[in-house]
Amino acid sequence: MPPVDTSPEVLPRNFGSDNWAGAHPEVIAAIVEANVGHAPGYGGDPWTDRFKEIAKQHFGPTASAYPVFNGTGANVLALQSALPRWAAVITAQSAHINYDETGAPEKVGGLKIIGAATPDGKLTPEIIERSDLGRGNEHNAQPLAVSISQSTEWGTTYRPEEILAIADTAHRLDMILHVDGSRLGNAAAFLDTDLGSITTAAGVDIISLGGTKNGLLGAEAIIVLDENIGQGMPFLRKMNLQLASKMRFLSAQLGALYEGDLWRTSANHANTMAQRLEAGLAEAVSAGCAPGLSLVQKVESNVVFVRMPPETAARARQKFAFANWPLEDDIVRLMCAFDTTADDVDALVSAIIDG
Repeated sequence: MPPVDTSPEVLPRNFGSDNWAGAHPEVIAAIVEANVGHAPGYGGDPWTDRFKEIAKQHFGPTASAYPVFNGTGANVLALQSALPRWAAVITAQSAHINYDETGAPEKVGGLKIIGAATPDGKLTPEIIERSDLGRGNEHNAQPLAVSISQSTEWGTTYRPEEILAIADTAHRLDMILHVDGSRLGNAAAFLDTDLGSITTAAGVDIISLGGTKNGLLGAEAIIVLDENIGQGMPFLRKMNLQLASKMRFLSAQLGALYEGDLWRTSANHANTMAQRLEAGLAEAVSAGCAPGLSLVQKVESNVVFVRMPPETAARARQKFAFANWPLEDDIVRLMCAFDTTADDVDALVSAIIDG
């Protein structure tokens, strides 16, 4: 068979999603470096031991790290390990666990998801309290967890004080707080803070720590912060098909991303490109060069949401791929990645404005 055509015409730069990007060269190098000799399987290797220590440096000495294959698996496993089968999880209506995981938390995890309406993808203590229904009633799944996405599916970012207020509310109501951190690095980079300040220090109990959307080949991790939950994790990880035989190659990727500043520099670059895209479109709107175009909200991560006439979107898609936002008509999602360039951004702006 002929080799895969990797020409720019076949695989053009695009803004479809940050997981459309390739893997960071430093991550590929880490995989190659781990590809030596024989090492124990299923996490008994030095790369996994090393990542466990790296996780403690970010999230505190009691943090326990469990590498897994993908984000949906991380979310299901994290919640399932911390909750009984009769539990419900309060989250935003737009949250990945509610909208984008084909019901996996319910079908695989056995957990009821309660999707609450939010104006910007962010839960608040008031929304959580309004959603805390059916407590003690045997006819209702019991709300025993809150799950927030950081950053959110709308690209908004929780400040540390907002997370702390949510954690206080959840704990007062005898619930745990889970963070879907598939883009936790983007949030921390936007806030110019460390990973622990928006998780451990803010009262979070368990995290789905992202990697694939920030330049990994395919690796995520669950970080258990509350020592009282997640005791069944080793068994559930196997049962849920998330235990890697050759785990060293997952852990080597996670180590490359989180040991130094790669997670921050990659996330910060993606955020910066999104801000450049926002500024370019805003300038065009102000100059009257983009009729019908409007920015939905201020950029706080690596994604720009734009209300765009269908004919404008169709014209721009002749040069670039990007997604319609299914939760609201006429909104498109333009997502930047660790390898998005300024030239990519400027070319997209021109495609939207000039065709």
